Amino acid sequence: MLRRLALAAALAFACVVAVPAIAQDTVPVAAPTAATQLQTPAQIVQGIADQLATAIDGHRDELKHNREKLISIIDEVFLPHFDLDYASILVLGQHAREATPAERERFARAFYNSITHRYAEGLLNYTRGRVKVLPFKGDLNDKRTVVRTQVVLDDGKLVSIDYAFRKSRSGDWKAYDVIIEGISYVTNYRNQVDAEIRKVGIDQLITNLETQGEKALEIMDKENREAK
Repeated sequence: MLRRLALAAALAFACVVAVPAIAQDTVPVAAPTAATQLQTPAQIVQGIADQLATAIDGHRDELKHNREKLISIIDEVFLPHFDLDYASILVLGQHAREATPAERERFARAFYNSITHRYAEGLLNYTRGRVKVLPFKGDLNDKRTVVRTQVVLDDGKLVSIDYAFRKSRSGDWKAYDVIIEGISYVTNYRNQVDAEIRKVGIDQLITNLETQGEKALEIMDKENREAK
């Protein structure tokens, strides 16, 4: 069960941090409306769930054999609503201060592109109604507002997946973290990235992600499990 939760969390995080790689020939996805910036975080999450179902339904066989097109759906549906720069800084943790702007940009692209490729196919199991956005309680906080959802797994069990939002400089709401059953995936990957940077350095880590992609993540995951 823990392995399934970990994969679900990684998939959710992949969705929020995918780096743009939109193909020319993509499955039609409803374009964001002009009212997007006025939406509350809960409305954004519900909109993402609806858009994703529309994009996946009826296209599973095609997408199963075309990963790049599947990734383009992630880009189109999720990317406008997530703060990639802030999320990458959180994952780098203390190393973000040590890295140059160019290194931070390279890291964000390489890391999040790798994680998206690793888990993109999990989206093929998504169907309308799997995500239930729970009623929002409390006041909106510009620095951290959490939208709580429940996701139905194949066996009918419910998993709590929450999305942390913050208000961007432009005034719209952007998500930056996914928390599944209380486990933050920003924190989880920050620990793995920290260990890898201490071992090989940030430049080598970035190079590994750029050249090995998802394999580099698998190695990091394995080393993290063995270290515990």
